[in-house]
Amino acid sequence: MADTEPTPVPERKRGSGVKMVYDLLRDEILDLVLPPGSPVDEVQLAERFKMSRTPIREALVRLAGEGLIETLPNRSTMVSNIDFLNLHTFFDALVLMYRVTTRLAAQNHRQEDLPTIRGFHEDYAAAVTARDTLAMIATNVAFHAAIAEAGRNPYFTGLFRRLLDEGRRILRLYYQSYEEQFPQRFVDEHAEIIAAIEARDIEGADRLGKAHAEQIVLQVQQLFSRNVRLDIAL
Repeated sequence: MADTEPTPVPERKRGSGVKMVYDLLRDEILDLVLPPGSPVDEVQLAERFKMSRTPIREALVRLAGEGLIETLPNRSTMVSNIDFLNLHTFFDALVLMYRVTTRLAAQNHRQEDLPTIRGFHEDYAAAVTARDTLAMIATNVAFHAAIAEAGRNPYFTGLFRRLLDEGRRILRLYYQSYEEQFPQRFVDEHAEIIAAIEARDIEGADRLGKAHAEQIVLQVQQLFSRNVRLDIAL
């Protein structure tokens, strides 16, 4: 099972119940605190969050709309399983969005974008050094999302954010597979990507974004093909 505990319920303002439940449950699903296949019970959630079942139900509808939970024929609800058989379609879209967002950032970035991108790069490097899996995943998403923002195309940015979020569960399994050495090479590749963006090297940024994404995809595929025993219900 995941090595984290459910998030403490924060104090909330009037009317903020749906968003609070949605945000917390979404993070817990994506970070594998709530593993794939685990049951989702409205009554238990209402007791946990100390609120009526109406905002709980609304939050679950939003999560279902994102494919993170599903209702079974017997009316019970569970966290959606990871669709390993169709991961190739996810990977195809992910590689494409790494390429296009990195390319557009090299073409369209403003000088004020670079400190933000570098800041997330430094945060990711620190998380790798600290062997902090959740921080690595969060800062990696923030780094690449900042690059997408610098590309100045909100449609690509929105799609890429969705793909990066959907990939959090896969990356959680991936990082759990490391026993000794965390991927320092990704830190180095991030630095190369920043240099290409800063130099407005459009073709170089495209090439580096593609290589970076394909390397991650390859390593994830190798993990799942090794028939390793993952401590999670898949």
